[in-house]
Amino acid sequence: MAANTPPTDASKAPPAEANAKPSSAPPKGNPAFRMMGLPNFRFKLPSRNWLIFLSVTGSFTSLLLYDRHQKKLAQRKWCTLVSHLALEPLPTTSMPRKLTVYLAAPPGDSLSSAREYFTEYVKPILVSAALDWDVVEGRREGEVRAGLAERVRKLRRRRGENAETELGEDVEFLMEQTRLKAGVREAEGVKGDIVIGRHTWKEYMRGLHEGWLGPIDPPPSPVSPASVDDSSSPESLPSPVSESLPPSDVAQSQDGAHVSNDASPTESPAVEAPTQPTKPPKPLQQTPFVSTSSYSSATLPPTLPPAFDPSTPLPFPHILGFFNTPIRIYRFLTRRHLANAVGRDTAAVVLAGSRPYEQSASTIAIAHAESVTGSDEQVAGRKGTSYEQQRILDHEEAEWHKSLWKRKEDEGERVWLDEIVIDPRVAARMRKFELDPAEGSRAVRIAEGKEGMLGETVKNAEPVVSTAE
Repeated sequence: MAANTPPTDASKAPPAEANAKPSSAPPKGNPAFRMMGLPNFRFKLPSRNWLIFLSVTGSFTSLLLYDRHQKKLAQRKWCTLVSHLALEPLPTTSMPRKLTVYLAAPPGDSLSSAREYFTEYVKPILVSAALDWDVVEGRREGEVRAGLAERVRKLRRRRGENAETELGEDVEFLMEQTRLKAGVREAEGVKGDIVIGRHTWKEYMRGLHEGWLGPIDPPPSPVSPASVDDSSSPESLPSPVSESLPPSDVAQSQDGAHVSNDASPTESPAVEAPTQPTKPPKPLQQTPFVSTSSYSSATLPPTLPPAFDPSTPLPFPHILGFFNTPIRIYRFLTRRHLANAVGRDTAAVVLAGSRPYEQSASTIAIAHAESVTGSDEQVAGRKGTSYEQQRILDHEEAEWHKSLWKRKEDEGERVWLDEIVIDPRVAARMRKFELDPAEGSRAVRIAEGKEGMLGETVKNAEPVVSTAE
């Protein structure tokens, strides 16, 4: 078999080196990295999961940084608009202009959110104008109303109205008298009030009416039926045994000793442990001095001024709930719009431009008002005339927490849930801060970079605000 095999030609066989593929040379890489001992990095496209992660996080971070940058520019615009007031000379015998800020904890949340709102949006503009302010806070519903009403009543006492109850030690009045003796007086001009949120605005309106239309002295507290029953209970009546005994025996019998002529020992009755009296539940809010139904019959005090200090309510969007997370995320990424709107209103307060509140003679849906308030007396303030004070910021009520709308039996007045009842005599004396059109035009020029503080012309300057308008 081997002899029949044809011989192979060794010269025609392909060499082994020709079939072998040439090995690829290792990439040289960056010589600087190689000298530093770093590995050779090979740039390649990330995987699908990494692309999704980087796209989502990068987009969110970009939107957040852009919004915060535009927010700072918007606040800088309004701070520049009012910063010239801080350069005006102030006499040594005069106090700076002082505003009053009213803020309360939003429904379903704590007071810290309202404080953060004031610090973030309102305070920078007030500081730029070198203004002073006093804050009236409320942690629960009704505290701002009670605080404002008490401030008005103290003001009426200082102006000479007689009161049965003594005013007591008023620290603010003592400080004012001390300044007057030293020759220091308050700043002349418009003061004004800043009210944050619809819920605080409702308390502000209720407290303003209560302070000026209500009495100075607190009304007599109603006698509770429990106290009447306790006074007429058999335990409070004197027993016939105690009347027939001498005083010493009466005291002994009241201490629980056994009164008897028998000298034999008797068992003493068991002494019951004293029970601690249960404290009544704290009321949700202080009882107002005057009801809304008594506005029309109330007599105006002689110290009522012809016009109140102007006021302005600031929007306070605040929504809670897990299903409202998309809305909260959107508002978190668009705070520049809120900063621009609040900055405009705050600048109007600083520049002290004002106008009367609007009112229109129109019939409002009384059936809807009765379904909301549940009483005819609160609808009386809305029949025939619609006031701007009643409609302002009313869209915020739709975002209040649902637990707030649950009423209890015999709960009484709820300032946040009841409709705003307005007396025409008080409404005619109220004014609202409004930005002058000339100042608004100057703010636009500041945003475009054409003007600086107090009409300064800025050359070759970049625009301050581009999209926050």
